[in-house]
Amino acid sequence: MNVTLIFLAAVGAIIIWWLAGQRLTSKPWLETGSVQLPAHDDGDRRQQPVPAVKIGLFVFLGVVGALFSLAVSAYFMRMASADWWGMPVPRLLWVNTAALALSSAALQWARREARHGRVERLRPALAVAFALAVLFLAGQIQAWRELTTAGYVLADNPANSFFYMLTGLHGLHILGGLMVLGHTTLRAFATDIASDRLSLSVDLSAIYSHFMLAVWLLLFALFAGWANDFVDLCRTLLN
Repeated sequence: MNVTLIFLAAVGAIIIWWLAGQRLTSKPWLETGSVQLPAHDDGDRRQQPVPAVKIGLFVFLGVVGALFSLAVSAYFMRMASADWWGMPVPRLLWVNTAALALSSAALQWARREARHGRVERLRPALAVAFALAVLFLAGQIQAWRELTTAGYVLADNPANSFFYMLTGLHGLHILGGLMVLGHTTLRAFATDIASDRLSLSVDLSAIYSHFMLAVWLLLFALFAGWANDFVDLCRTLLN
């Protein structure tokens, strides 16, 4: 339960920090005087209102974060049972982690190019991000095959069941993000100008990718046993 509360508090803090940066707490109806646009001498642009779809994405990510936090909490509680024994972490997961991290970095690159309207650089960035995300999913499926061939099947013990359940749930979220990213990539290759709508789509894809990378790093640390050592250290400090 402590792990769940800590994770939810971290997600809530990130959302509150982001919303505060978007000036959602401002009260324009209390402002008086004429509205004047700021000067563009220093290259500053007037801050645009937050799109509703972006707020919706953050709400959705909050729900997804709560879902994974509950699953991780159940993982910690279940591993204290007598019928629990760990399973080896395939070396391929290291390659998959690198592919997902590079995909997230490529989307951050695409995000920057979209903001500057450089479509020529935006297209390869999106293509690379998409290809690396597909590589991650293919690597996850291959890791499943290696484990099942070695005898670590789904119903063998609870540790196996949690591994397949958590990695499968994460893979489904990656697949959903790939559908949006693929549509965004096709739109980028079909236009010569980076419109505001295309830039917003790239921005949303990058945010989603960063979040799913953070979730995967948490899961990877959990399967590798690093999270157990961290929790034991926290319990020792609290006691």
